[in-house]
Amino acid sequence: MDPTASIAPRVPEQKWPDALWLLRHGQSAGNVARDKAEAAGEPLIDIAQRDMDVPLSALGERQADAVGRWFGALDEAQRPSAVLCSPYVRAVQTARRLRAAAGLDRDDVPLVIDERLREKEFGILDRLTVHGIRMHHPELAAQRRHVGKFYFRPPGGESWCDVILRLRSAVETITREYRRERVLVVAHQVTVSCMRYLLERLDEAEILAIDREADVPNCGVSSYEFDPGRGRQGKLVPRLRNFVAPLEAAGAPVTEAPDVPAAPKP
Repeated sequence: MDPTASIAPRVPEQKWPDALWLLRHGQSAGNVARDKAEAAGEPLIDIAQRDMDVPLSALGERQADAVGRWFGALDEAQRPSAVLCSPYVRAVQTARRLRAAAGLDRDDVPLVIDERLREKEFGILDRLTVHGIRMHHPELAAQRRHVGKFYFRPPGGESWCDVILRLRSAVETITREYRRERVLVVAHQVTVSCMRYLLERLDEAEILAIDREADVPNCGVSSYEFDPGRGRQGKLVPRLRNFVAPLEAAGAPVTEAPDVPAAPKP
């Protein structure tokens, strides 16, 4: 008799959360200032704070409350059990308002601030409009057109690849510390796109094609659910994509403007 005949096959251990949501912060005062500067053809965005200190606009607060109520309406077993957040003020304000509106501001649903989830750093191009970049740094504008936004790194700033590198570490933390949990990540436009790049195993052409279609909406929800039948050990499967129905239902306008220092799309 084969001594191994009665041994059950080894079931791989789940490394992913049961659910993962990606959420861009609500509209910020920087988004409003950027729109005003672009419309007026100004080279510089008129905002006094550091990018990391820019707060939500009044509309951004409404958006955060609306998506929070949507999370709160989910069954208890389907709501987030942990919230990971960029340290930027607009992201933290979004996370806190969302947790309060959802009834998740409890000790058993921790809010964890993680600097790896911060927005892409724009370096010397910080606070410049598209017009301002071309006016003050024509050589960088030309280099960016040649290299493409995925690899272009402005002096003192980051490329998308740099953001992806730090997010790889954040994903490793999620798989190590939040397996089988339901994790909400509150971050920024480029951060959300780069997380999609990692989770969906996209390439440069695929993620830039998605980026050209539209900006990530403020408080738009993208989600993933763990499917044990996918791949050798199960994987996260995309469900929602830039879901804005909670905002529309609450009458909060949907906004999609890039964050303040954003350079033009290719």
